[in-house]
Amino acid sequence: MLTATDPTTGRVVREVEPLDAAGVEAVLAAAEAARPAWERLGLAGRAEVLRAVAARLRERTEELAPLMTEEMGKPISEARGEVAKAAWCLEHYADHGAEYLADQVLESDASRSYVQHLPLGTVLGVLPWNAPFWLASRFAAPALMAGNTALMKHDPHVPGCAAAIGAAFADEIERAGLPAGVFANLPLETPQVEAVIRDPRVDAVSFTGSARGGAAVASIAASEIKPTVLELGGSDPSIVLSDADLDVAADTITLSRIINAGQSCIAAKRIIVEASVYESFVDRLKVRLEKLTVGDPAAEGTDVGPIARADLREELHRQVTETVDAGARLLLGGRLPDGDGYFYPVTMLADVGESMAACREETFGPVMAVMPAADAEEALAMANRTQYGLAAAVWSTPERGEAMARRIQAGQVAVNGIVKTDPRLPSGGIKRSGYGRELGPHGIREFVNAQQVWVGPRRD
Repeated sequence: MLTATDPTTGRVVREVEPLDAAGVEAVLAAAEAARPAWERLGLAGRAEVLRAVAARLRERTEELAPLMTEEMGKPISEARGEVAKAAWCLEHYADHGAEYLADQVLESDASRSYVQHLPLGTVLGVLPWNAPFWLASRFAAPALMAGNTALMKHDPHVPGCAAAIGAAFADEIERAGLPAGVFANLPLETPQVEAVIRDPRVDAVSFTGSARGGAAVASIAASEIKPTVLELGGSDPSIVLSDADLDVAADTITLSRIINAGQSCIAAKRIIVEASVYESFVDRLKVRLEKLTVGDPAAEGTDVGPIARADLREELHRQVTETVDAGARLLLGGRLPDGDGYFYPVTMLADVGESMAACREETFGPVMAVMPAADAEEALAMANRTQYGLAAAVWSTPERGEAMARRIQAGQVAVNGIVKTDPRLPSGGIKRSGYGRELGPHGIREFVNAQQVWVGPRRD
């Protein structure tokens, strides 16, 4: 059973039966059958369908956003923004897919030689709960625009969101007179996923989630010789040097840390501050964190909603407790509240050491860990001493920040700005944060056959 629990109250709000074997077979068969018509539609035709889905999302924002608030606790203002961002992603690939997939002419001994980008077939997206609409669009928009059919296996804790996403695509695909199998929601329990990955009608897999889950998916797909893209966890550093604009940096880092109650892979998690401005910056962060409102995510003024599940809150509290026990200063929060739901206070830890849990592990919640560094070189070394390599930020002069970016071991670096995902720019990690890229031109080329074509006669 796929069960959605409202993290504000702790009460079950939705239960959905997963597909049985016959249901899975029907979805897979439909996806395979839909491939020719979807590919023949061409880039312009596929773009029109994506634009129609985007328009539907925008028109129904007030129906869709509350599903996220109910099923995983996203503050309603952030939920509305996520629906808009999902629509933007669809529109971006509709507008730029043809450019991204244009033939690449390469000189050789042929009369003409080039690379063309052809669909692989059917792509399976295995998605997490923390950004249900955005992550679905981030997976589906490039895969579909490239001419693949798409299967979405969403997190079992957000079945209502998954059904609504599936309906948005299904209705517009039907309206365009296309086969239903172009896009499908696959409501499955986790143990059912392996058989779908192994099915010969699935040609590639996109996975967003934990390193543990990514390793399992990657090993199954590799055993079937199927390509994967993995976007996994992060313990993202924000390096603050003495020549930074400290007030702007404090504003941005605070926002980065608490968006979605801190439940984001690319949130600022390790704040590494040069010693000469360390205490001053700690004070700035504390002032900003103290002003945040934790409460009902359905209320318009709420900054931070609940943690999505009870087990996730318990894990977060363990990390905080172990870090304080190891010698970190607890400046804010850090105590489990009484009452219903899975709320956790905005928490600030200072003087965090590299061996402590809040530095060593990924913290998924509104917990800020601040660490001193003697100078820029030590800050850089600390930033890189992690098993993760998803994203990072540097606060300094633009020139110094760009120079430092080349030395940071991460898939993306923001200099004097917030780390974010943007349909126009590739996103992804290295080390245990995964491989491959989503978004931008790089993302749409992950799930295509980059076919080399050599046309004779041969030239001397």
